[in-house]
Amino acid sequence: MRQDVTIRIERSFKTIPADRWATLSGAATRSSSPYNPFNSHAYLSSLEESGSATLETGWLGHHLLMENAAGDLLGALPCYMKNHSRGEYVFDQGWADAFERAGGSYYPKLQCSIPFTPATGPRLMVADGQDMRSTQALLAAGLQQVTRELKISSAHATFLPDNELYAFEDAGFLHRTDQQFHFINQGYADHEAFLETLASRKRKALRKERRAALENGLSIDWLTGKDLTEEIWDQFFAFYMDTGSRKWGKPYLTRAFYSLVGERMADDILLVMAKRNGRYVAGAINFIGSDALYGRHWGCIEDHPFLHFEVCYHQAIDFALSRGLKRVEAGAQGEHKLARGYQPVTTHSAHFIAHPGLRNAIADYLQREREEVEQIGEYLSEHTPFRKGERQQQDED
Repeated sequence: MRQDVTIRIERSFKTIPADRWATLSGAATRSSSPYNPFNSHAYLSSLEESGSATLETGWLGHHLLMENAAGDLLGALPCYMKNHSRGEYVFDQGWADAFERAGGSYYPKLQCSIPFTPATGPRLMVADGQDMRSTQALLAAGLQQVTRELKISSAHATFLPDNELYAFEDAGFLHRTDQQFHFINQGYADHEAFLETLASRKRKALRKERRAALENGLSIDWLTGKDLTEEIWDQFFAFYMDTGSRKWGKPYLTRAFYSLVGERMADDILLVMAKRNGRYVAGAINFIGSDALYGRHWGCIEDHPFLHFEVCYHQAIDFALSRGLKRVEAGAQGEHKLARGYQPVTTHSAHFIAHPGLRNAIADYLQREREEVEQIGEYLSEHTPFRKGERQQQDED
């Protein structure tokens, strides 16, 4: 570190003033650009205060704050000390098993990420007025140094924007890639204008799918802002618990989390709710950034054909187009999104592995994995539902 800069660890957002955090890149308000709601003090503090991301759940805050001699906040990394790898969506359990079979201790580790949130956003957060590249470089080097001083196995920064990779790689982190599916708004006037860019057979199939999803008397409501009452959160939480219990055994987020984000950032939230016979039977939660809609999770208490696709993907496109948002990020994995106009996008993470032997083994694995991800991405890009000319035009843009 430079002599006039220090990095310290802060355990809780309770002791980080919201106005100081709001000076950091990506974390101010939706009127700012870019703004990522998951980097906001409101979101991160709600995860902590609700009991969702705490020591008891294996997410102990180790947020790195970089300050000058006067105590001014220059940059930060949202970071957690973890004793497991759940809720991350970048899977390293195989690394942990191999290291522990060889006699090492993989946990605890540092995780620089937003808990339970597979969405790309700033990790090397830089304060207004600071030089972006030099501050990012110092933060990444600081994370590496903290990892060594704590004598732990590793540090992981996941779902990184492209402009942060250089800083992590320069600090000795290994580069990992994966795949997501995003809808890219090419300035479509509405959903029909988007559908016109698809091959005829795909376009007809999606129109049929959307009609079928709303059979049996189903209708869709968009709820945001003041619409998000405690009664609505009760209903949505029942959906979340039903689906989460079947997928994960124990859902990550508590009921209190929804009350807190509903109180603190209601205008940044969109619930897409499906109603039948006067009651809501399914819903999906989305968060609204300055240029993107981020789909997170969905649930239901009644099963209806195609309703998941309508609520999570088609309605998200409708909303993004109505707001002029540039893209919809629909969460982790899911090649079924491809047929619905979502395109393959490469995601990035960076991993510092302290043990030389483990690092060498992982570096070799990641090189082969990156090649495979690239090949799969190229294959998927050739099988989007767009008419060939439309796809070529988007690639050129």
